[in-house]
Amino acid sequence: MSQAPLEQREISAPRVGRFKVYIQGDLKHSQFIILTVHDLGCNHSMWTNFLASPSMEEINRRGAFIHVDIPGQEDEAPDLPADYTFPTMQSLGEDLVCVLDQLDVKQVICVGEGAGANIAARFAMAQPERVLGCVLIHCTGTTAGVMESLKDKVMNWKLEQIGMNPSTEAYLCLHRFGSFEKAENKEQLQKVIESFQESLRSKINPRNLKRFVQAFMRRSNIADQVEKIKCRVMMVTGSKASFNHTVHNLFARMRERLDKKECDILEVDGVANVLEEKPERFAESLLYFLQGMGLVGGVPMPRVQRSASIDSTGTPPSRTRSMSMEEADMPRGIYSMSPPKYGSSPTRGSSGDVLSTSPTMS
Repeated sequence: MSQAPLEQREISAPRVGRFKVYIQGDLKHSQFIILTVHDLGCNHSMWTNFLASPSMEEINRRGAFIHVDIPGQEDEAPDLPADYTFPTMQSLGEDLVCVLDQLDVKQVICVGEGAGANIAARFAMAQPERVLGCVLIHCTGTTAGVMESLKDKVMNWKLEQIGMNPSTEAYLCLHRFGSFEKAENKEQLQKVIESFQESLRSKINPRNLKRFVQAFMRRSNIADQVEKIKCRVMMVTGSKASFNHTVHNLFARMRERLDKKECDILEVDGVANVLEEKPERFAESLLYFLQGMGLVGGVPMPRVQRSASIDSTGTPPSRTRSMSMEEADMPRGIYSMSPPKYGSSPTRGSSGDVLSTSPTMS
């Protein structure tokens, strides 16, 4: 399916200065609007590439998208001014409301990956009445650890002194794709990584990227503020992802402080980057997520298999309990999902990954 051309706008914001946003679809007449925020080393093109996947056709047909580029991260961007104060992650999240206000959009579903997921979560906390739902892919909730900070110092020095370089590429690839050696389909992942590396070398401004990375590394803790989120949340991770344990860590905190029926997790088995390696799995769960909020109706749903652990009443045994942050850091299996309000039950796809909100079809 061919995609409509993107409408580009610049949105002023008090601390960020200006966001460049790219509108895909009809904001006035769509059933819902999704606001996307990208990861380190990326921009809105990561989302437009994903939306071109055949598995996203039904969602594209019904929804519109606002893709936000973090300052200086667009393709072939000029250097940010020397006197420009790059915003913090908190400022980026809070200033996203300016995008909605200036586009005359009342509410959105936020979808973010990596650093973008952290920003999206902050927006949901700051403007709970403007966010209908949050889909957070590989979202970190804590501050940067010691090893992460050490790697960051080396990477930032090289970005400043010699521009894009093998060490920085390796760091960003590990950030987005996990350890390559762990991949089940190495040939497929190799092609994705090579495309990402080519974009880093030819399109992304390394000095601007350095400033985004620094903001991410200096991020504040959001795990202790999750009760500010008032919308439904779906956490997403791959079982091989670098931030897998961090996602479970944040999910555990959400389960402690939020309504369990409003917080689900999708863990796709055997992959590091869900969007790139299993786009159909993510699209399927996103469709369920939107349907669970009453935003999508009359869509033929993909066939999924019920988990064998579901008993005769249709209720799965609970395998989730409250846990400390220390326990949440330990490797663990896949959480079972709590049944959503609209009468669905947790299921697994044919590959064994948990599908977060799978409606029971009549």
